[in-house]
Amino acid sequence: MPVYDYIACDDTVSCAYCVHGFETVHSFKEPSLTACPKCGAPIKKQISAPAIGRSKAKLDDRAKAAGFTKLKRIGKGEYEKQY
Repeated sequence: MPVYDYIACDDTVSCAYCVHGFETVHSFKEPSLTACPKCGAPIKKQISAPAIGRSKAKLDDRAKAAGFTKLKRIGKGEYEKQY
């Protein structure tokens, strides 16, 4: 399930939980939250950067485990087998 970020619409009527923003997990099918679960103040969904990708080292490990070969360029037209 995706993680959603929410923040208070109005700082004057919100609690410490929603004034700085909070994360929650719910299904795509569920409607977005409109009120803070702690104080009931109006909140809005915040756009945040998605967490995508993996580290190159883990990708290399997965490729190696799947039987792929990695070649490193050592010169013009010359490659060395890494694994």
